[in-house]
Amino acid sequence: MHVTGTVPPSAPAPQETPAAPAPAADTEGSANPAEDPTGGSGRHARHFGLPVATALVMGNIIGGGIFLLPASVAPYGTVSLLAFGVLTVGAIALALVFGRLAQRDPRTGGPYVYAREAFGDFAGFLTAWAYWITTWVSNAALAVAAVGYLDVLIPVSDHVWTACLAALVLQWLPALANFAGTRYVGAVQLVSTVLKFAPLLLVAVGGLFFFDPDNLGPFNSSGGSSIGAVSAAAGLLLFSYLGVESAAVSAGEVKNPRRNVGRATVIGTAGAALVYLLGTLSVFGTVAHGRLVESSAPFSDAVNAMFGGTWGGWAVALAALVSMTGCLNGWTLLSAQTPYAAAKDGLFPAAFARRRRGVPTVGVGVTVVLASLLTVYNYTAGSAKVFETLVLVTTFTATVPYLLATAAQIFHLVSGRGELVNRRRLVRDAVVAAVAAAFSMWLVAGAGYAAVYQGVLFLFAGILVYAVMAARRQRRKA
Repeated sequence: MHVTGTVPPSAPAPQETPAAPAPAADTEGSANPAEDPTGGSGRHARHFGLPVATALVMGNIIGGGIFLLPASVAPYGTVSLLAFGVLTVGAIALALVFGRLAQRDPRTGGPYVYAREAFGDFAGFLTAWAYWITTWVSNAALAVAAVGYLDVLIPVSDHVWTACLAALVLQWLPALANFAGTRYVGAVQLVSTVLKFAPLLLVAVGGLFFFDPDNLGPFNSSGGSSIGAVSAAAGLLLFSYLGVESAAVSAGEVKNPRRNVGRATVIGTAGAALVYLLGTLSVFGTVAHGRLVESSAPFSDAVNAMFGGTWGGWAVALAALVSMTGCLNGWTLLSAQTPYAAAKDGLFPAAFARRRRGVPTVGVGVTVVLASLLTVYNYTAGSAKVFETLVLVTTFTATVPYLLATAAQIFHLVSGRGELVNRRRLVRDAVVAAVAAAFSMWLVAGAGYAAVYQGVLFLFAGILVYAVMAARRQRRKA
């Protein structure tokens, strides 16, 4: 999920351990049995199979970033394709780590569950808190970015309140799908993933037939060393893979999670990587390098170069809008799943553990309200730079769950807890965990000093919340 690179110029661009859970949040469904007698199941709640779980991963990774990525990295030359390859290796390593962790503990919550089981309540809370911040701030950013593409189809940005209303509608429609139940969440995610992949594959695959090597430009056009160019390009691409944890976070809603979470995570990440790489390569080969560097709609330019005419802008705008709506749908569900898991353990307020039709409705409601307030603030205050800073903060907060989950895997490997006596597999898992840890640290470095500084402040605010929740749990035990 790449947010900061997807936005238009006007609006810059997400358990239980053996300890007993809190009494007020110990049910799988609603806190009030009469309110949800099915315990969160029923005809509106449906477990995701492998296809939908894979679509959730791919849909959350591929937001709107792909529509601007080729132009973003073009100034560095084709060396940026090498950066893509390096990042893909790191992202798949992280996906493999999540798959192994889900085999060990396939409960809803993903990184939160893994961190808490390995390191205790405090690490679990920090993971849940950081991930929750990431999801609702990123949702606001995605909605604002989507308005820029909607404006190409229907002019809405002439007035601030019209644009703001459009951004709010784009947030609340996915939220309503979530309130309707996991059955509808899965349907929306699957349909939106298919619809957005049609135009992407048109360019990614069709563009190869119109490929002209003369359009590629120099291998390294940055003016510096190739290693420096790879690092600089990677700095723009690092956050394109946020979302690899999607299936793990929703493991409790996946059929046969020990088997399907890992497969969906790896297949979804690899699929997203393939679309990224082929799409960027095709655009590089169909649009002249000099024009691509200045392009604000590289996929539109590629379609126009392939087939002529000017309809590419409309097609890409529609694809981007569908892509971001699907991304919002998936991230809205994820934004509620981690607080739900933490609330069942007494680390978040008990209300977050209420669930209807398979969806933690309180978490969805709180998340969409917070994202809506942030959106209104962005439009009414004209605080584009402030909003951009907040979005950059999410790129740091997202790495906290990644690092702690990877650390949990390393902990299990070193301690030998629950590991098969298979030296070859142990070595393989250790290498994968080391690559995933390096990838996560690279994400932290790529966020920048300002984002890390602001993100730490967000984490410290969470410590105060943890102090209150820990005190309440202690008082119950007394």
